[in-house]
Amino acid sequence: MATEKNITSSENNLFDSVSLLIENARKKVATAINTVMVYTYYGVGQYIVEFEQNGKVRAEYGKQVLINLSNKLTDKFGDGWSIKTLEKAKQFYKVYSDFPTPKKILTTSKSSESNFLHSVEEIKKQDFVYTVDKIHVFTLSWNHYQILMRVKNEMARSFYEIEAFEQQWSVRQLQRQVSSSLFERLALSRDKDEVMRLATEGQTIEKPSDIIKDPLVLEFVGLKPEAAYSETDLENAVITKLKTFLLELGKGFLFEARQKRFTFDEDNFYVDLVFYNRLLQCYVLIDLKTDKLTHQDLGQMQMYVNYFDRYVKTDFEKPTIGILLCETKNDALVELTLPKEANIYAQQYELCLPDKKLLQAKIKEWVQEFKAAKEIEKLNNK
Repeated sequence: MATEKNITSSENNLFDSVSLLIENARKKVATAINTVMVYTYYGVGQYIVEFEQNGKVRAEYGKQVLINLSNKLTDKFGDGWSIKTLEKAKQFYKVYSDFPTPKKILTTSKSSESNFLHSVEEIKKQDFVYTVDKIHVFTLSWNHYQILMRVKNEMARSFYEIEAFEQQWSVRQLQRQVSSSLFERLALSRDKDEVMRLATEGQTIEKPSDIIKDPLVLEFVGLKPEAAYSETDLENAVITKLKTFLLELGKGFLFEARQKRFTFDEDNFYVDLVFYNRLLQCYVLIDLKTDKLTHQDLGQMQMYVNYFDRYVKTDFEKPTIGILLCETKNDALVELTLPKEANIYAQQYELCLPDKKLLQAKIKEWVQEFKAAKEIEKLNNK
């Protein structure tokens, strides 16, 4: 005969199983509804744009058309169809009707059992004026796309869409990455050939230099650039905002310890921050420097890296990476101090958001140079 304790335990297991099923179902329903709404806004935008184009609608008349349409839709469907919403739908269609789906999203989406594919097929059955093969494949929420369609650079927009999809960024996280010019900072930290790859594949982590961005932006820690602060202040601020710091570091980072102590020859040494990157399969040591970077700092980090490589990492793991996070750096000093094969990087940080226009201008310069070089290459190969 079953005891009361066993019955209670069984009932709890039943409750947990049913709860999980309902929670998963709610998530899937929410995802499907959100995806259908994205395609709906796209279709609404298309109807409006085609109406205006076919009728050669003047600007003042077009405004009145949206007012009338908004009033009628609100009467029939309730709130949610304001003039502002209709204008956004119109802009959404204009941006994405000629914007190709990033190949990485298209490939990943088609190979997975994503709800949005079913949603698209359902939309297709509703006799929409567009067909699935002629439109952008949407994988994010409407709120995500409201941010993305404000990104004018198509390469940057493609990059952010891939990363938001792959990393499951929240709307707030996407907004932060766009505001901090993540695409431009990554692009300027790479060879020109790899800039084009960012736009088509997102951020790929294959080698240590792939985790470096110039600069690292720490505006979220709350420290003022003009104020005096110590390395301890910076470390405490980073730990307090660790989740955001991990987002800024990039893909694959796991936090292990702060002030990690190791003893060698009866002396104690402390590494400010220890991370592990699961994609590179290696330890990443970070030391924070608020003063001018010196060759002694570089030598100390080299010793830390050597210790981890010899006494901490296992045989299957890759060599340890050392990063000196500093306010200012001298590339010539780094190059002169460290051997060429050293797995150590001096990475600059900033406490405020970078000048987006300046970074965008640099990227534009790079892209023009890249395209010009490719044209010359084609001519030479003829």
